[in-house]
Amino acid sequence: MPSLPLTTPAILLLAFGALLAISVLFSRASARVGVPLTLVFLGLGMLAGSEGLGGIAFGDYNIALWLGTAALTFILFDGGLHTSVAAMRGVLAPSITLATIGVALTAGTMAVLGHAVGLPWSTAWMIGVIMSSTDAAAVFSVLRASGVHLKRRVGMTLELESGLNDPVAVIGTAVVLTALTSGARPSPFTTAAAVVMELSIGAVLGIGIGRGARWIMRRFVVRPSGLVPAFTIATASLAYAVPSLLHGSGFLSVYLAGIVLGSERLPYHHSVQRVHDTLAWLSQIGMFLVLGLLAFPSRVVDVIPTGLGLALVLALVARPLAVTLCLALFRYRWRDIVFVSLVGLRGAVPIVLATLPVIMRVPRAEYVFDVVFVMVVANALLQGAPVPWLSRRLRVESAEPPMAPALLEIEGPAPFDRDIRSYVIDDALPICGAPVSALPLPPEVTVMLVIRGTQLLTPADTLVLAPGDHVYLLVTEGDISMVQLLFGSPESG
Repeated sequence: MPSLPLTTPAILLLAFGALLAISVLFSRASARVGVPLTLVFLGLGMLAGSEGLGGIAFGDYNIALWLGTAALTFILFDGGLHTSVAAMRGVLAPSITLATIGVALTAGTMAVLGHAVGLPWSTAWMIGVIMSSTDAAAVFSVLRASGVHLKRRVGMTLELESGLNDPVAVIGTAVVLTALTSGARPSPFTTAAAVVMELSIGAVLGIGIGRGARWIMRRFVVRPSGLVPAFTIATASLAYAVPSLLHGSGFLSVYLAGIVLGSERLPYHHSVQRVHDTLAWLSQIGMFLVLGLLAFPSRVVDVIPTGLGLALVLALVARPLAVTLCLALFRYRWRDIVFVSLVGLRGAVPIVLATLPVIMRVPRAEYVFDVVFVMVVANALLQGAPVPWLSRRLRVESAEPPMAPALLEIEGPAPFDRDIRSYVIDDALPICGAPVSALPLPPEVTVMLVIRGTQLLTPADTLVLAPGDHVYLLVTEGDISMVQLLFGSPESG
C-alpha cells in the first residue's frame, strides 16, 4: 500500500489536540487554586517549547502576531455579543474616559517611573504603551471560576473599559514605534488628530457593519441553521479587516459590531452566542499557547527582577492613579475605585503588542518582549488570585439570584412572540408557599417547569412553590414587568 504524506499533519494535530486537552483539564485545578487560566495556557506553551519538555521549536514573531490578531478579533467580537446595551448606558462615559485618558495616563506614568529606575526613554515608553490596556478575558475568567458576580456598575465598567481600551493601546504603540524607527519626534497635535481619526473610522465602520449584518440576517433566512454562525464569523472578520485597511481601528470596529449585532435577538440567537463563546475560548487558549511557545525561559529568567518591579509599579501606582483621576469625576464610591484599580488585569494584548518591536527590529526589542512577558505573569499572580477576596472585602459583589440549574431555550429562523425566562423563588416573595393555581399570572404567561434540587416537577395546579425553586415561565415582552413584580428579576435573559 503506498504511503501518503500525512505524517506532518498528523503530528501537528497530535500536538494541538494534546495541548488543548491538557489546557481544558488543567482549568479545573486553576479554578480551585485561584490562578487565572491565562497563566495555565502560557505555562503549558512554555513547557511545550524548545526549552521545555515538548521541544517544539517556534520563534516566528510574525506568525504569533497574525494568530494573536485573529484570536483577539474573535474574543472582542464575542465580548460585544454578550455586552448589554441597556446596562452599558450608565457606565459609557466613565468607561470611555478610562479607555482613553486612563490608558494615556497609565502609559505616561509607567514611562516616567520606568525611566526613573534606570530604563532608557525609548524602552520605558515602549513598555508603558504596551502595558497600558487591561484584559476582560483575564478578569472574568477569574470571576467565573470563583463564582463571583460583581455589582452591575463595577462589572460593566471593567468589561466596557477593557473592550474599548485595546484600540487606544494599539494606536499608542504604533505612534511610539514609528517615532523610534523614523527618528522623528511626534507632534502632540498630529498624534491626537491621528488617534481621533483612527477611532472615528473604526467606530463608524464597526457600527455600520454590525447594522448591515443585522439587516441581512433579518431579511434573508440562512439555511441550514449551522450557516448562521458562519455568517457572524464572516462579519467579525470583515469588521476587523475593512477599517484596518482604511487606517481605522479594527479592534474597536469588531467590538462595536458585536455590540450592535447582539443588541437584538437574531435568528438562532443562543446558538450563535454559544458558537462564538466556544470560538473565543479556543482563540484564547491557542493564543496563549503560541505566546508561551514564543517565550524562552533562559531569557525570561534574566529580566524577572525588572519585570516584577515594573509590575508592582503598574499595580500600585500607575493603574490606581489613572483610575482614581478618571472615576472620581463620575462620583464612583471609593470601594469601587479601589476594586477597579486593583483588578486591572493584563492579558494577551500586551504580549501580542510586544511582538511588534521585534518585527520592526527596534533596539532592545527582545528585552522589551521578555519584560512584558514577566509583567503579565506577575500581574496575573499578584492581582488575579486575590480577586474573589477583594470583591468580598470591598463589598462589590452583586446580590442577584444564582444562575438557573438548567438552560431552556427556544429559537428559530425568526424571533418568536414569547420567550422562556427563569426565576428563583426567594422566601421573601409573596408567592413563596403559594400553589401554582393561585398565582395571579397574566393570561399569556404559562408556568412550564419547576426545578427543585435535582427534581424536574410538572407545574400542576396543586404544586406549592418552595424557597430555592427555579420556575421557568413562557412570557411575552409586554408581560415581563408584571411577572417581575411577582417573581423578582429573572435569572437569565
